[in-house]
Amino acid sequence: MANLRRNTARPTLLERWARLAHRRRGRVIAAWVVLLAGLIASAVAFGGEYATNFKLPGSETQEALDLLEARFPAQSGDEAVVVFEAPSGMADPAVKSQVESLFAEVRGLKDFVEILSPYEEKQGYISQDGTIARALVRFSTQNQELDAEVVATLVQMADNANSETLRVEIGGDIVEFQEHPDFGSEFFGLGAAIIILFIAFGSVIAVGLPIGAAVFGLGAAFAIITVATRFFSFPEFSPQFAAMIGIGVGIDYSLLVVTRFREGLHTGHSVEESIVMATTTSGRAVLFAGTVVAIAFLGLFAMGIPFVALMGTTGAIVVALAVAVALTLTPALLSLAGHRIDRWHVPLLHSTEGVDPKSGWYRFSEAIQRHPLPYFLATATFLVVLALPVLNMRLGFTDAGNNPTHYHSRRAYDLLTEGFGPGFNGPLLVVADMGTATPDQVRAVRDAFASGPSGGAANNIAQVTPLVFNQSGDTAAFTVLPGTSPQDAATVDLVHHLRDRVIPPATEGTGLRVYVSGRTAAYVDIGDQISQRLPLLFGGVIGISFLLLLTVFRSVLVAAKAAIMNLLSIGASYGVLVAIFQWGWLAGPLNIQEGPVETFIPMMLFAILFGLSMDYEVFLISRIREEYVRTKHNATAVSHGLAATARVITAAAAIMVAVFLSFVLGEDRIIKEFGIGLATAIFVDATIVRLVLVPATMELLGDANWWLPRWLDRALPHIQVEGAEPEVGLPAMPAGGE
Repeated sequence: MANLRRNTARPTLLERWARLAHRRRGRVIAAWVVLLAGLIASAVAFGGEYATNFKLPGSETQEALDLLEARFPAQSGDEAVVVFEAPSGMADPAVKSQVESLFAEVRGLKDFVEILSPYEEKQGYISQDGTIARALVRFSTQNQELDAEVVATLVQMADNANSETLRVEIGGDIVEFQEHPDFGSEFFGLGAAIIILFIAFGSVIAVGLPIGAAVFGLGAAFAIITVATRFFSFPEFSPQFAAMIGIGVGIDYSLLVVTRFREGLHTGHSVEESIVMATTTSGRAVLFAGTVVAIAFLGLFAMGIPFVALMGTTGAIVVALAVAVALTLTPALLSLAGHRIDRWHVPLLHSTEGVDPKSGWYRFSEAIQRHPLPYFLATATFLVVLALPVLNMRLGFTDAGNNPTHYHSRRAYDLLTEGFGPGFNGPLLVVADMGTATPDQVRAVRDAFASGPSGGAANNIAQVTPLVFNQSGDTAAFTVLPGTSPQDAATVDLVHHLRDRVIPPATEGTGLRVYVSGRTAAYVDIGDQISQRLPLLFGGVIGISFLLLLTVFRSVLVAAKAAIMNLLSIGASYGVLVAIFQWGWLAGPLNIQEGPVETFIPMMLFAILFGLSMDYEVFLISRIREEYVRTKHNATAVSHGLAATARVITAAAAIMVAVFLSFVLGEDRIIKEFGIGLATAIFVDATIVRLVLVPATMELLGDANWWLPRWLDRALPHIQVEGAEPEVGLPAMPAGGE
């Protein structure tokens, strides 16, 4: 890493900033306090609400919804499903009176349009045994945009209508989207981070600085995102997602700077020179790693799906604030702490940074390097085995049947399944743009849905409702109720079957344009679009990361090795997700229901993990390369680099793993998937990959690690993540090892 310049070379921007932050620490800290206060005040005054918007421009589902909104507004709005259970039967006059009384209250709600009552509709609204019934309450808003207070009032009305003779449950998209788990499990992760830092560094101040910096950055990010919700539909789980990423990277980034600062003090440098060294070395590594993470997040815009792009925006904002805090606020706080950074320490846990050839990490590295091939084969085999379940991964969207049983949406789901079948929880809305077609031609299309050829997906239709025409007679709609649940693979097959094999022959020569829509069909469209564009994301992120690493470390093999090992870490996390969430391993203790892995989870995990793994890659390889430049001895460079970074890498990774696993304590299945996937990948990457597989591989490759064709060296720009000169205060290792 960078030597503190003792020559006449012009100081870098980071060096000038580090000295300014030290000498004007009070002003820097005060500026951050004022900025945070202003952002929080803006969020309180101008913040909007989180709302998951599943609009999918250019998809068949979106075309149908736009058509309904323009020509058939009564069919285009949000819907709630009211499910009744009456042991005495829905025909009981007392039960009917209670139901009608509830409907009278519902009609007074804001944005109310109509109720499809079980007493007025015909087929499919009362179960065969007469004890379970359903009703649809339709509103004028679209895409789950109904006011939260209206939904809460509706749910309360249903709760009040419950009696000894009648059970009432509310379900549907608008209810499910507004049933949020308690937001607070992140504090368990924060507590675990504090314990880990104490064990690793043993000083109250050294522990408090990264924690405080992370909280500062996360608070600023929350405020910015909250203001942004006034203009954009950030998903409901954005705060949890932001906290998950923000606490992890916020602590990690500042921890790297704090660690290097302490190392400078312990090798005899002044506070100012230690701050300069930390900012120009670890700070530069943080800037590089954070840039890669932010680029990976912003790469989600390539998916062309608004809510996915906004999740990527959330991650990029959080990471950018974490980097800003680590580079600006943390140096000022270090200046304020000075030599007191090691005060209030726990004697048994107190440690100093540096490279000791007798340390456990140095001996651990040499043990791997003495037998690199067995270590390489063992770790590579383990990672491949861990990733094998990926071959059986089924992507999809889980439904309300995976929610906790105390959710209204889950209880309504179970009642509908009991009374009518699981497919009634995921109706498909078929919309016909009639053009010049006659009503009889539209009816013929509807009949083709109801009486398609037997076998395959066609047998998965439980019911087709009657046609409904709009007032102008140019648009028609009907509903197809599958025989399987929304998340079942057979339902996905049915959507494709209807679109590809039923609609084309049924509409040939009629001039009709028929669309299969609804929430279930929307999920199919989202999954299809993600699958089509996923190679763009993978190729783009891998390509950019490879080029950046190639430019920074001037090595083809180091860059290629990093990309391959990152993929192994990500593959291992995918395999664990399949085993737990799809196969049901540990489903009981984790309080989850088996189901598909959410379609967007692999995409999001890839963007996050490929970026985050750069933190450890840059921190480790930069120290190894630094020593190699000085000694020209590969084995020494590897053992020296590992010994210098292993402690902080393991501590940083342990913090991230603890933070991510803390989200498993919540109730939201998607957040659990994120937590387990991220925790697995970070654990694998920071332990098995960085501390075992990397040194074993680099020992096997020898000096070839640093091979770069001359023509490519001339073509690539020169970017220093860490300085080219040896670091002040690091003990020089003999060229042959100890």
